[in-house]
Amino acid sequence: MMERSDRAPLLDWEEVPPAEKLDEAAPAARGDEAAEQRSDSGSIVEDRMVKWEEKDQIVSVFVVTFNTRTGNMLEWCLPKDMDLDGVEFKAIASGSHRVTADFIYFRKGSYFGLACFANMPVESTAERGARMKSVGILSPSYTLLYRYMSFLEHQVRLQLQSPGHYSPLEAFYEDKRALLPPSGEEVVTACPANAWGASINHSMHPEMKITHPAGCMSQFIRFFGEQIMVLWKLALLRRRILIFSPPPVGVVCYRVYCCCCLANISIPGIGVAVPEFRPFFYVNVADISALENELSYVACTTEKIFEEKKDLYDVYVDNQNVKTCRDGLKPLLRLSAADREKYRKLTEQSRQMLLFSQENGDCVSSEEDLFILFFLEQNNRIFQTLGEVAGSPDPTLTQESVRAMGLDPHGDRLFLLHLLEVYGYDTLLVSEQLCCS
Repeated sequence: MMERSDRAPLLDWEEVPPAEKLDEAAPAARGDEAAEQRSDSGSIVEDRMVKWEEKDQIVSVFVVTFNTRTGNMLEWCLPKDMDLDGVEFKAIASGSHRVTADFIYFRKGSYFGLACFANMPVESTAERGARMKSVGILSPSYTLLYRYMSFLEHQVRLQLQSPGHYSPLEAFYEDKRALLPPSGEEVVTACPANAWGASINHSMHPEMKITHPAGCMSQFIRFFGEQIMVLWKLALLRRRILIFSPPPVGVVCYRVYCCCCLANISIPGIGVAVPEFRPFFYVNVADISALENELSYVACTTEKIFEEKKDLYDVYVDNQNVKTCRDGLKPLLRLSAADREKYRKLTEQSRQMLLFSQENGDCVSSEEDLFILFFLEQNNRIFQTLGEVAGSPDPTLTQESVRAMGLDPHGDRLFLLHLLEVYGYDTLLVSEQLCCS
């Protein structure tokens, strides 16, 4: 018996016009006077974001099908010479036969992909009563793949109803295909860090547009509850985090993305010497060799066998259960008094903002902004304090300086020691008072 996907609340999307069209239309919509009032710095940030978005283009489009004799197989693709080996197991996740529809974010080499899957009952003995296909795309960046969600959903339904009709996909590829530089040096995989702080004050962080307007960050935080503070610390420490869940996969891909948001820092120069914290999104057994070489990542899987591959991850998340086999990390899974207080403040601020913003009819985006900014500001507060202490005549972390970071001098001592090691603050001294619990 098939189950319905629980993704419906996240997916009633409209395709968003390209950034350049929005930019052209905006002054007319706001009026010339309002357009002239934009600050020079705001204009620079917007121009930078538009240039960044223009580079996020489609490098491949494909159709994957499930064959009852041979399993998942690549049915069709453009361009024909694109290396899509293994994409058939990413676009149709293990266990997908149990849901009627799903969407999957994934990585394929240096590219990111989005595929929409659908499962349709058919009166066919050869197909064993069900036809399953997935239509997907690849891009140098994951942040704007959401634009094509509704198109892919529509196309996979057409492929199920009329297999073999690829002309809409051919036209889509010709219209959207990327013009990548031969060297590949300008391929962008994330929003420029120096545009982060200013852009979120102007509007929603561009990467957050991956989500439905109903927001996935708020659902993510409510799902994990207080445990979100544990995930926040592990993300800031750039640990390898693997999330297990049975299908549907789409909602879990959002959890991967939100984990990355917990570690955002907008202070220039911070984190440049630590491993990049990147989302792998959905992974399967074919990704094992790739994960073996990763120092820091967040990924999700539907394959329970990964739990046994303890050398591949530092933290394993099953439902709301966060666990680790690393002895040095086990104390970090316990909530400190400061963790509980931060979570209380976060939920209280959210409640107050919802009450206020409901009157203005914009509760969703306001709440999403709140959650992202809460962790961004917390992270900035930590590294701002560390920088000030490191530059002082007495570079010693005291109970007062740790409290200034929003941390618990005793309960967060181990987390702080890990943080100093990971980010290279080896010149800082730790007060003896912090060594007593």
